Amino acid sequence: MDEVKKPLEDLEQEELTSDEELQEELSKEEIELEYEINLEEELENALSERDEYLNLAQKVQAEFDNYRRRTKNTRAEAFDDGAGAFIKTILPVCDDLERAIQSSNDEGDAVLEGVKLVYRKLMDALEKRGVEVIDRQGEVFDPRLEDAVAQDDASAGEPGTVSAVLLKGYKMGDYVLRHAMVKVVAEQ
Repeated sequence: MDEVKKPLEDLEQEELTSDEELQEELSKEEIELEYEINLEEELENALSERDEYLNLAQKVQAEFDNYRRRTKNTRAEAFDDGAGAFIKTILPVCDDLERAIQSSNDEGDAVLEGVKLVYRKLMDALEKRGVEVIDRQGEVFDPRLEDAVAQDDASAGEPGTVSAVLLKGYKMGDYVLRHAMVKVVAEQ
């Protein structure tokens, strides 16, 4: 009977061993499954972080592009403002040169020719910078470009038109540097 018991014990021992092995295999599979789940979660987190960082990088790039564009516009405006302010200080010199040319009667005078040359060069330099003369004699008065400083009688032209330009005006692009001082035909 001992001999029968022995194989039974061996069989039970084998059964226990195979149960333990099965348990061990299940445990390994569970560990591997948990590991895969953890890897998937980590991958999802990494992808989410990547998307956040990409979004943040794109926002920063867009903000920097906007900043660069704004500073470029600001610099251009500041340059134009400075140029306009400087040109305003030069305009009285243009007026004086023009008066000197108009007041001289001697056409062969070398000094007069020198003054005309300087005046032409100055006007060419202003024109290259985009400065235009506002001289609208005979046209309808425009308060955006001209200051009416005197009235003329109806015989000087149509009512509301500029009959004489007393002091030339200048503009640079759409910006009026100095309004023209004009005489306007009075309304009847």
